[in-house]
Amino acid sequence: MIYMVVLSVLFYIFIVVELNTKLNSIFPMSVPSAPRTPIVPQTPSPPPPLGDLAGQTSVAESWESLSKSQRSRKTKNRSSSNMPILRRNTLSSDRTSRLQQENQMLMEEVKAQKELVWLLHKTLEAAQLEKRTCAEFLAVEGEQERLELLRHRERQAADLRGRLEEAKLEAEATSRSLAQRDAQLTELQENIRMLMEKNNAKQEVIIKLSDQVTACMSDPRLYASSSSGSLDSQTFKQLQQQIENLKDDIEAYKTQNKFLNSEIYQLTKLWRNSSEQEKSLLVKCAYLEASNCQMESRYLGVLRRLQENKSLDPVQQEAVQKMIENALKGELKSVITLNTNRDHDEYGFKILPDYEVEDMKLLAKIQALEIRSHNLLHQEAGEHPLLSRWAQYLAGRVDDILCPSPELKGLLRGGVPREYRQRVWRWLVQARSRTMRERHPQRYQQLCEKSQTSPHPAFRQIQLDLHRTLTTNQHFSSPSSPALHQLQRILLAFSWQSPVIGYCQGLNRLAAIALLVLQNEEDAFWCLVSVVETIMPQDYYTKNLAASQADQWVLKDFLAEKLPRLAAHFEDHSIDVSLITFNWFLVVFVESLPSDILLPLWDAFLYEGTKVIFRYALALFKYKEDDILKIHDSVEIYQYLRFFTKTISDGRRLISIAFTVMNPFPGRLLRNRRALHLERLQGELRELEEQQRDFVTESVECKDKELDAMISEDDDEL
Repeated sequence: MIYMVVLSVLFYIFIVVELNTKLNSIFPMSVPSAPRTPIVPQTPSPPPPLGDLAGQTSVAESWESLSKSQRSRKTKNRSSSNMPILRRNTLSSDRTSRLQQENQMLMEEVKAQKELVWLLHKTLEAAQLEKRTCAEFLAVEGEQERLELLRHRERQAADLRGRLEEAKLEAEATSRSLAQRDAQLTELQENIRMLMEKNNAKQEVIIKLSDQVTACMSDPRLYASSSSGSLDSQTFKQLQQQIENLKDDIEAYKTQNKFLNSEIYQLTKLWRNSSEQEKSLLVKCAYLEASNCQMESRYLGVLRRLQENKSLDPVQQEAVQKMIENALKGELKSVITLNTNRDHDEYGFKILPDYEVEDMKLLAKIQALEIRSHNLLHQEAGEHPLLSRWAQYLAGRVDDILCPSPELKGLLRGGVPREYRQRVWRWLVQARSRTMRERHPQRYQQLCEKSQTSPHPAFRQIQLDLHRTLTTNQHFSSPSSPALHQLQRILLAFSWQSPVIGYCQGLNRLAAIALLVLQNEEDAFWCLVSVVETIMPQDYYTKNLAASQADQWVLKDFLAEKLPRLAAHFEDHSIDVSLITFNWFLVVFVESLPSDILLPLWDAFLYEGTKVIFRYALALFKYKEDDILKIHDSVEIYQYLRFFTKTISDGRRLISIAFTVMNPFPGRLLRNRRALHLERLQGELRELEEQQRDFVTESVECKDKELDAMISEDDDEL
């Protein structure tokens, strides 16, 4: 310990001695202060070295001697008053330059002194740091602590040395990079210089050729004579003849071009006229076809009323039946598809409805004619404004940046055009499932792998329902269709995603619609997850379907408020509408509405939620309210309610009823009524479970009593 203290003290003394030595070398005590005079010598002396102030004495003495000679010279100059003025000017300019040189020397000296002071400051800081280190070392009690302190300082020194090496390596790398950049810059500058030289050479050639052309055009003969005899008069005449020929060709081509332009203009005009005529003829043809459909629909409607008329005699009934058979014999396609040969729309749905009941074939044809007539008259006028509105809204927007707004809400209620539906649905699904997808980006792939390795208990039920999914759709009609395999993977993945639900009948249709529109398995899977877990209430697809049943009671409440006449009519004939509407809500109207009405409903449903289902359910009853009120037989009412949704032809009118006539439709009221009925249903379910347990207990007790009685009877016989 004493040895370390002695070393520290010696080091400190060494630092102080070094400081004193440097200070004495800079500011020596034996150097007298040399007086500075404003007179500068004729020949300026070189500046003294930086930091060496001892040499200033000799410099000052030489300056003083020179100043004396200058003063004596000035005295002579005063005595000789006839000296030229030019010499005075020369002396003043010399004096100014010398003063400037002296000023520069002083500035350099000050700069050197500043650098020296900075070095002294650094040295003093190092000494103070060493002093603090020694003080810390002396303040520590015990050899072990001091050794630990020394080790810590050594580690710090090693760390600093490592950092210094890294800094050196980084500096070397930077230097090499800078050298490479300099080389590249030099190379680029050389390339630029070469390109500039080439460009200048080309410019000179162009200027020379331009001068020659100008000279030739101004005076061809003079140019020919001055071209060093390279062209004789015969060659020049040939060239002039060629020039004249070329000019004649140019004029001919110009005339021909004008003629061809006029011909093209006339043909374009004729083509436009023919296009307009074709368009007008198509419109007229569509109008005539729509009129024909309306007339035939009315004719078939008259036949249907005659068929239902019971007052006709057998001969008349036979004639009416024969007329109906003749009307149904003709192919419906040849009557109503004049401009198209398609039986299915863009998503694979059948354009014309199918009816399983044989007696409904006449009604099916009437309805198909009405739908065709309405589409011919209103489709062209309705789709173009909607398409332009969506194109204007989506212009310049990225797929993932569609912000919720009243404008978007209004557009979705009107329906999304087929060109933009996939893009809009993908955004709606991503907006509802963003949190889950960000938390598990590879979730679908993991669930598919799990479903392959671990069969789910619902696998058999999913297999059975696959071939019952959208049987009239082109993409699901064949057992070997790729869409069926995709649908199977989606449903199995969802069964593992939501083990509480697993699989419920109806989920296959929801997933199928999503797959048809989104055209991607993973997007369709997340659409199904969004509908079941985010949009629909909890317990909507669980085993007891409690939330689904509660919604049926809520619908009855709204039906009594919005359509009181129809609700009373149903009550008078003991009609339970939930037998019809329960499936509407469970599968969101899939296979209950035509595709041109179903898909706009889903556009709004994915954005607004379950409130849209209630709006459309009430709008459907409002749309056909008058027809339903005319039926006074409960069986016929049930039969009509089974298929009347497929007879809706005016989708725009249905949308107007759903979002205008059904207003106001507050979401808070819907939630309150749903909670009220759900609580009541849950209470009823609890009571049923208790009754079931009591019944099971009583059954077991009865069986035990019967067994005891049989045993006692056997004992008595024995």
